[in-house]
Amino acid sequence: MNGSQTKIDASRPIKLTPAKSWRTYLGGKLIDELHGAENPLDSHFPEEWMISVVSSRTIGREDDGLSKLDIPNADITLKEIIQENPSEFLGKKHVERFGDQTGVLVKLIDSAERLIVQVHPDKEKAQQFFGSKYGKTECWHFVGGRNMNGEPPHVYVGFKSGVTKQQWEALFYEQDIEGMLACLHKYYISPGDTFLIEAGVPHAIGPGCLLVEIQEPTDYTIRMERTSPSGLHIEDYLIHQGIGFEKMFDVFKYESFSWEETLKKWQTPPRLLTDWGGNRESELIGYMRTPYFRMTQVEVQQQMELYGNGVFSGLYLLSGSAIISTGDSRQEVKRGDQLFIPAQVGSCIITNNGTEPVKALRFFGPEV
Repeated sequence: MNGSQTKIDASRPIKLTPAKSWRTYLGGKLIDELHGAENPLDSHFPEEWMISVVSSRTIGREDDGLSKLDIPNADITLKEIIQENPSEFLGKKHVERFGDQTGVLVKLIDSAERLIVQVHPDKEKAQQFFGSKYGKTECWHFVGGRNMNGEPPHVYVGFKSGVTKQQWEALFYEQDIEGMLACLHKYYISPGDTFLIEAGVPHAIGPGCLLVEIQEPTDYTIRMERTSPSGLHIEDYLIHQGIGFEKMFDVFKYESFSWEETLKKWQTPPRLLTDWGGNRESELIGYMRTPYFRMTQVEVQQQMELYGNGVFSGLYLLSGSAIISTGDSRQEVKRGDQLFIPAQVGSCIITNNGTEPVKALRFFGPEV
């Protein structure tokens, strides 16, 4: 069965199944725990992709990451139903500007090891090297974590003052990993921290991080290491993404800032939007910081109404259980569930039906 044989109602939120994706690094145990798995394990599936209409660039696993509808005995992707009627699902204004693409991708990431030092192209470089209209600016919001090897969760972001392209290339060809990390600022993180990672900025998520990443919808990743921290050999294609070793260094932006300047530039504090008796919504990253996406956090003690305003969104429950109501439609959701909310949904009501507060993240595409 596919999308062309099943009419999907665009007037109500649509529950999606978890879409895992193979990566070069290990992790995923905390994601298994979030879903209540009996035997949570770290593996090469450390990411769960959300409201995803794009797939992995890993050769042989090109179907990884595509979101599918949570419908018994059906195999329908979110991409299929959107392409059949983009205006209903994405909104007329969005389609006029961005076509039948959501323009956004969201991932839940759990790192049991440090990710490889990497960078992503901006729109200009993505068009030049990959023929893509999307680059990969991203934002990290940390929702948990664990100590690994006796060290708290941490990340590496941005060049320290004085790092040059020539120096950076030499570190790659020498595979001086400690030298690479020494060129980047290191930050210990806590749940609730949010970082905007602009395209072109070198970075690496450290071990022990559980985060939600919202990003432009591509998987173009330039990697600096030939071997992952756990010993996995990285093929040349996964390093330079097909553009060659020489050109890949043009993707980096060699701006450098002090530790304090970098933190001020890219860490984003939350902004309270509404608060009615403990039912609140806070903006974690907004269009004032980047035009590419928006993310808010919703906390529901009793009941709260969310408004669509003619644009689509996604919803991921981090804790609690609830009833999502839209007109005559009622859906039960719990921790670990994700929903795609079509643009036609004017509003929906979240009613807490559990013993703990409902906490959810809400995702939006590019500014229209």
